[in-house]
Amino acid sequence: MGVGFTIKVLGTLIELAIPQILSYILDEIVPKNDLGLVFAWGGLMLLCALGALVGNIVANRMASRVARDGARAIRHDLFAKIMHLSARDVDRFTVPSLESRLTTDTYNVHNFIGMIQRIGIRAPLLLVGGLAFTLMLDPVLTLVMLGVMPLIVLTVFLVSSRGIPLYRKAQKSVDGMVRVVREDSQGVRVIRALSQAGYERQRFETVNRQLTQDEKRAQLTMILSNPLINLFINIGLVGVIFFGATRVSRSLTSPATIIAFMQFFVMVSNGILALTRIFVQATKSTASMNRIDEVLRCEEDCAVDLTHARTAEAVPGAPLLCFDHVTFGYLDGKVALKDLSFSLEKGQMLGIIGSTGSGKSTILQLMMRFYDVNPDGGGVFLEGRDVRSMTAEQVRSRFGIVRQNDFLYADTIAENIRFGREAGQKDLLDAAERAQALDFITRLPDSFEHRIASHGADLSGGQRQRLLIARALLGHPDILILDDSSSALDYRTDANLRHAIAALPERPTTVVVAQRISAVQEADLILVLDHGQVIGAGKHEELMRTCPVYEEIARSQMGDGNGGAAYE
Repeated sequence: MGVGFTIKVLGTLIELAIPQILSYILDEIVPKNDLGLVFAWGGLMLLCALGALVGNIVANRMASRVARDGARAIRHDLFAKIMHLSARDVDRFTVPSLESRLTTDTYNVHNFIGMIQRIGIRAPLLLVGGLAFTLMLDPVLTLVMLGVMPLIVLTVFLVSSRGIPLYRKAQKSVDGMVRVVREDSQGVRVIRALSQAGYERQRFETVNRQLTQDEKRAQLTMILSNPLINLFINIGLVGVIFFGATRVSRSLTSPATIIAFMQFFVMVSNGILALTRIFVQATKSTASMNRIDEVLRCEEDCAVDLTHARTAEAVPGAPLLCFDHVTFGYLDGKVALKDLSFSLEKGQMLGIIGSTGSGKSTILQLMMRFYDVNPDGGGVFLEGRDVRSMTAEQVRSRFGIVRQNDFLYADTIAENIRFGREAGQKDLLDAAERAQALDFITRLPDSFEHRIASHGADLSGGQRQRLLIARALLGHPDILILDDSSSALDYRTDANLRHAIAALPERPTTVVVAQRISAVQEADLILVLDHGQVIGAGKHEELMRTCPVYEEIARSQMGDGNGGAAYE
């Protein structure tokens, strides 16, 4: 960067020398009628012009590299920070906003970094250097030119104070558009199946129109700067010509000086206009940089916290997992869980069942420390140790989780199961076999090396779920969470999967969230949730006697509620 800066400075100084050489030729060389000297000094002017050209090209190429590398570093740091944001922070920023900060905002910053190097060095030198030379040529005319400067400064101040909030609002509209695009791209099949493409086009048109209006307001405000500054520059130019002609007529200055002065005036004008372009881009980039900085400076929500942790040490003989009078609410303040308590020993199975919004997913989020319980809302413990006294990585390394619609990326089946971990072919085969996925994998072209589409779009729902289960089993987790992850499996495959997990040499403690009674009936403890509260807890047979809601669900799904042996 320092080399590019030096080259840009030297190139600009050489460019500033050209009018001075021209003035010298007209005043000193031409009157001598020596054509050789004219060509010699003219050649020097040409060399200066070429030197300035080459210097600017080289410096601009260096500036592009710096801008590229700088933007890449910003994107890298921003992405790393986003990956470590807590679920609460993601809720606060929203996923579409984080996406636009990582794309649109970093692009704006990239443009500004490049521009500030390309013209942010040259423009001030042209402005200051041009004024210095004009002062040496004719101080009176320079004062005329400087008379318009306060008007230019006032214009820049007024327009920028109005433009930055408008660009910030426009970026929020970008967030809204990204959200709609993201939702529609993920739900495109449902949209087509329900023939709602027209409705979604209208929804997109609404956010697109809002973005257009916000950008129009911002741009209309910012484009005022150019014509106003041009007006003031032209007024200054008229003043220079008028007073210059007057001074020539009075023999106070020479025509050659006026010619050189006009060239410097053009350079000063170009410097002012270039600074205006920087100011416009800076106004836009300031909003983007503030949004990026807001994420980078976000304090870690789930940092190690010994203030509220009851114990930071494992307790011998304590249950593997324990919820102790946990009460929790999200950002909206609504209580999602109320006074929840249960414990699991190593190798046991917990079943969780309940209607939508009953708090099932919230329990999983707290288990893996995506959220922390409220300071006075009880505690979550692993082997007797409060999870708040552990890093998020320490907690999550104990878990393997499979959600109903987790993501698969466009790569081979083997890489989707490995998910960046070191694993040999035998490990892949074992994980796939236990997940009941080996049969369909071996029937695919290239078997484990078969490439699948993004999100596993070319697989059935059951095949996707079995790959996700294989991915979780490959990590040999202490606690395996199955979050409605067998909803697309037939009863026989589901039963075989549960038996395979139970037969593992190091049987993991299993947490199953399901809508099917058959998926949880063998659990050592089943929680029946309703609006964040436990309305039934116990084994299957006990709940059939004591929990009317559970009994009703069981009988509606399995007829007699005797365990659904017919399904196995």
